[in-house]
Amino acid sequence: MTTTVIPPAVRPSAGPAHRDGNVLRWLGAYTASMIGDNVFYIALSWAAVRSGTPSQAGLVMAVSAVPRALLMLGGGVVADRFGPRRVVIGSDAVRCAAVLTVAALLFVAHPGLWLLALLAVVFGIVDAVFMPAVGALPARVTGRDQLARVQGLRGLAVRFANVVGAPLGGLGVALGGSATAFALAGLLIAVSVPLLISVRMRETPPDGGANTANTANTANTATAPVEAVGPVEDPDGAPVRGDASGPHARVPDAEDRAAAVPERPATAWRDLRDGLRYIRGHRVLAPLIVTIALGDLGFVGPLNVGLALLADRRGWGASGMGLVVAAFGAGAGAAALLLAWRGTLPRAGSAGAAALLGGSVAIGALAQVPGVGAAVGVALAIGLLAGLSGALCGALLQTQSDPAYLGRVTAVAGIVSLGLAPLSMPLTAAAVGWWGTGPVFAGSAVVCGLGGVVALAVRDLRRAELPR
Repeated sequence: MTTTVIPPAVRPSAGPAHRDGNVLRWLGAYTASMIGDNVFYIALSWAAVRSGTPSQAGLVMAVSAVPRALLMLGGGVVADRFGPRRVVIGSDAVRCAAVLTVAALLFVAHPGLWLLALLAVVFGIVDAVFMPAVGALPARVTGRDQLARVQGLRGLAVRFANVVGAPLGGLGVALGGSATAFALAGLLIAVSVPLLISVRMRETPPDGGANTANTANTANTATAPVEAVGPVEDPDGAPVRGDASGPHARVPDAEDRAAAVPERPATAWRDLRDGLRYIRGHRVLAPLIVTIALGDLGFVGPLNVGLALLADRRGWGASGMGLVVAAFGAGAGAAALLLAWRGTLPRAGSAGAAALLGGSVAIGALAQVPGVGAAVGVALAIGLLAGLSGALCGALLQTQSDPAYLGRVTAVAGIVSLGLAPLSMPLTAAAVGWWGTGPVFAGSAVVCGLGGVVALAVRDLRRAELPR
């Protein structure tokens, strides 16, 4: 008799995410926290510059990246073990307390760089837990059919925070120095805590509906008869009950199950190994993370360090570079708005790959345009295509992952974006000095394009769809 495994049905949401008060409370909390982050980094950079040399200020700004990169995998385990909502609330509370404490100290004294470095390290440690939990939270806030729309709303929140946060931080510094800016950052982060407490968590099925894209005829599985259920295994492959497919099959009792599965402590290390094994064996997530890694490695260098060097060599000036950066942000915002409005796009895997390939071509073209006007147009296309690809990849990451593993999945993707991709910035600067902007931008375009090639070459990722 054929063994049939019935996945859980996808439960639709009560309404569109942008009209769901629960989602909007989460979005408000996320936006307030992100604006607070932007204000915090303005305050930190200003305080570091005023307290030490430029090299010391640069060290203070960079020191938070080390614990963030080293501890993020562990942060994913923490998010999955204790629940993303609890972890995000705790993380924001710790960040708020740390920033307000430093603000109070700066109001009464001038403790120097050591306090700023300590604050940066604390932020890096907390971010290692906060970021995976933030990535895992939307799956508990709304239904799978709305996760793509939530990803678009989240992208809009990030763009809004970037636009509003820096001027607010500058205003705080102008009104009362770094202490006032730190206090403003702490208050903004504090706003997120009661909003998060008011957010209701949805119950998710044991596997969250993940992997259903690889199972045929899942739309009507809620009413389909079950012919038989085969042996069930734990994450390490140990059987937990016998085959129940025979006519005289006996339902195993608790004693049978206890004898079949030796008790092993659920350690954090085992949880981490299980998460990495889950990603490695997943037919969509594994190539998707490779695609994200290649895309970020190709985009980050040229659009950060490379653009400044290109503007300097072409004589565009700071204002010209600002226009190009603004065009990129506008394009990325438009892509996020499109996904938030539509909620889904057909053939998401193929569409994300095509957008990534188109964006890679635009990156190579940016180094060839002579004037600011043409550069603004190309940057707008890069932002639109890169934003669309990033939003679709993020939505697929959310919808394809089992919620029980989503913190660890987000952590691995975060390490790629926050740990590996920034390494391309000093390499890009050095390469431009050796070979010029044209070859370096072309090489970055090739790396980025490889991400699109991987997505198109892997059948399951190419055919991946977002829930409707």
